[in-house]
Amino acid sequence: MGDDRAEVREQAEAVLRRLAGERARLRDDQWRAIEALVVDKRRVLCVQRTGWGKSAVYFVATALLRQASGGPGQGAPETGPTVIVSPLLALMRNQVEAAARAGIRARTINSANLDEWDEIAAEIAAGTVDVLLISPERLNNPDFRDGVLPRLAATTGLLVVDEAHCVSDWGHDFRPDYRRLRTFLAGLPAGTPVLATTATANARVTEDVAEQLGDALVLRGPLDRESLRLAVLELPSPAHRLGWLADHLDRLPGSGIIYTLTVAAAGETAEFLRTRGYTVAAYTGQSDDAERRAAERDLLDNKLKALVATSALGMGFDKPDLGFVVHLGAPPSPIAYYQQVGRAGRAVGEAEVLLLPGAEDTAIWRYFASLAFPPEEQVRAVLRVLQPDRPLSTPALEPMVDLRRARLELMLKVLDVDGAVRRVRGGWIATGEPWDYDAARLRRVAEARAVEQRSMLEYAATDGCRMEFLRRCLDDPGATACGRCDRCVGPRYPAEVSAPGLAAAQAFLGRPGVEIPPKKLWPTGLEAVGVPLRGRLGPAEQALPGRAVGRLSDLGWGGRLRTLVGPDSVDPAGVDPELPEDLAGAVIDVLKVWAHGDDRWPARPVGVVAIGSRRRPRLVRTLAERIATVGRLPLLGEVPARSGDPADAGPRGNSAQRVRALHGAFTLPESMAVDLAELAGPILLVDDLVDSGWTMTMVARLLRQAGVPAVLPFALAVAG
Repeated sequence: MGDDRAEVREQAEAVLRRLAGERARLRDDQWRAIEALVVDKRRVLCVQRTGWGKSAVYFVATALLRQASGGPGQGAPETGPTVIVSPLLALMRNQVEAAARAGIRARTINSANLDEWDEIAAEIAAGTVDVLLISPERLNNPDFRDGVLPRLAATTGLLVVDEAHCVSDWGHDFRPDYRRLRTFLAGLPAGTPVLATTATANARVTEDVAEQLGDALVLRGPLDRESLRLAVLELPSPAHRLGWLADHLDRLPGSGIIYTLTVAAAGETAEFLRTRGYTVAAYTGQSDDAERRAAERDLLDNKLKALVATSALGMGFDKPDLGFVVHLGAPPSPIAYYQQVGRAGRAVGEAEVLLLPGAEDTAIWRYFASLAFPPEEQVRAVLRVLQPDRPLSTPALEPMVDLRRARLELMLKVLDVDGAVRRVRGGWIATGEPWDYDAARLRRVAEARAVEQRSMLEYAATDGCRMEFLRRCLDDPGATACGRCDRCVGPRYPAEVSAPGLAAAQAFLGRPGVEIPPKKLWPTGLEAVGVPLRGRLGPAEQALPGRAVGRLSDLGWGGRLRTLVGPDSVDPAGVDPELPEDLAGAVIDVLKVWAHGDDRWPARPVGVVAIGSRRRPRLVRTLAERIATVGRLPLLGEVPARSGDPADAGPRGNSAQRVRALHGAFTLPESMAVDLAELAGPILLVDDLVDSGWTMTMVARLLRQAGVPAVLPFALAVAG
């Protein structure tokens, strides 16, 4: 290409105009990044605000590198394709469409197109693919890692690491799969340019990522977003927050995103707003792919006023004219918050950013923090189980270790990157390599997370400029007062909620009643831990769908239930409360609807049985007594756990371990068995909390085996 930098810049400007329109011009740092990549073949880390144009850098650089060696789609050029590693490929569709306008052809290798891998590899070899998009998870897929990655690394013309803060475990969104990039980097030919991009990296994360890249040019720009008007509204309850939204959503400009902290809150908020006449859709990690794609498209086409989303809608989503972002509940760090609010106001003069924090936010943060990397004892247990020559799948490992699936998979990925285990066809094997548990680093990361949480509380309470506060949290040296936020110029929106709006929200959130779905399949691998159960629960062993007052994560009853049966609810003095009157009323309401609603029980219960509890015996007993009294039903007693068994000692790591602990732990009292034999109808089985659901399942199975024709589970709360 030579070193005629002025000519290269002219070419770069021409490509940018094809990408973004005739009026587009390169920013200074955009050109510095392109120059370093195309002319100097350097490694570059771009830490720039959302909407700055990081994708333009790698698409322009791709076009120039390809043109210099034959041009896109013209034979087999000397410079191979750009490989983009991004965590959210599904949300890059609009970027790919934009690249096509510049004559850049992109392909994707993913789990949904396995039959196209050979074809794509041939196209890469022929030089007809300009950009290959892959997820970080793909880097450690055995077939891809061993069969595709070495050849791909040897021919890559430019490597792009999108959302590069995920590389660092100091970052707010660390992803172990990103550590596989070390292998990719090591396999690149000398002089291969590398671009890492992020909008959310403080000084510590920036230093960590730059160190992993090696000798990188760091281009860090100011993080102000001139279109964003930040504000915080302190409202006293979930009902006030929903009521405020119902009153003011139509005043917010254009369409936008309403973020919630939990899946349950997203569903409730979307449902309530629909009852108030708004066109909204829920978007969570539990939505299937087709629903998420349809919701994205409807928001992009302005068919929705808002998408009510969890953090599942995050990096990569691009709607330049997004008019607002509202948070019902605060994310656990200012850095995560900055990233999410950065979705708004990219191509509009003003966008509203509103935070409506809740008293329950800190409890939700603690729950997610509890899912971090496991303690050393649990890690060592996994390493002892794994063998070097006998792969074990994650489901096969579960019964042998006390970890839930998501946490186990994350731990295995970290161990894989550390070299202690390896993912192969059929599962995981031990490598036999020595491995040290870095407790000091994990402790420092946990302390950093705690500091971030405190900072988020300070953000809500600050008397100073909110944008300046966020920029300082990201170590932006140019942070100054923005002159736009509610602290700089005063609030634009009142905190008052209309009486009709509040009443509607209170009525909506005050409706008690959620379903407890019955278990129908035993966890896999139980026989490996001495439990002779497998496959489906027989029809004569299952409970029917049950009911609970609410979920611990509900916006309505969740707060009240958490104080009574949540993880932090045990009284320090060991006081076990009786059933409170407000919950007694809710219990009766749920039972009435269950008895007479569309999904009513198949027949009226003929008795009540309680599950013996060592944590809250009086609460469970008084709950069963109240149900029996109101329903004029015989109270048949309780099914106790065998002494010493952890029947209700709190949630276990995973379903297999829970079933192993509960198997044989319960026995029906002889007197109860006699009473049951004389009754011919459903039994209400009562407990305080359903967490994994296996305690209720195991006791219901005992009752069914004793001849009870149907079991109707009932609990105050469902975890989650």
